Amino acid sequence: MPVQDRAKVFACLKSIEDMGLDSPRVQLRQIKGKLWEIKVRATVGYRIFYVLLQKEVLVLLHAYQKQSQKAPAKELAIAEKRMLEVIHHANDYLDGCD
Repeated sequence: MPVQDRAKVFACLKSIEDMGLDSPRVQLRQIKGKLWEIKVRATVGYRIFYVLLQKEVLVLLHAYQKQSQKAPAKELAIAEKRMLEVIHHANDYLDGCD
């Protein structure tokens, strides 16, 4: 990933950390159930799948470079598998988040 693209991805994630999911710099889309994606526009498009465990606890699951209109089945399968693992082990992620 080019340096300027990494900077845009970082800025997007930092904006979420600072301002929450309502940040005007962030585009979000629900994919299916608890699975969501963050859209990042850079020299190319990037997508970051995530799950929200609690209001303040967002777990990034998988990222990929967008190459078509629809998310490839392979990328979705990776994200869904990881989401199920995260949900199954949610207490491990939430320890110390209070």
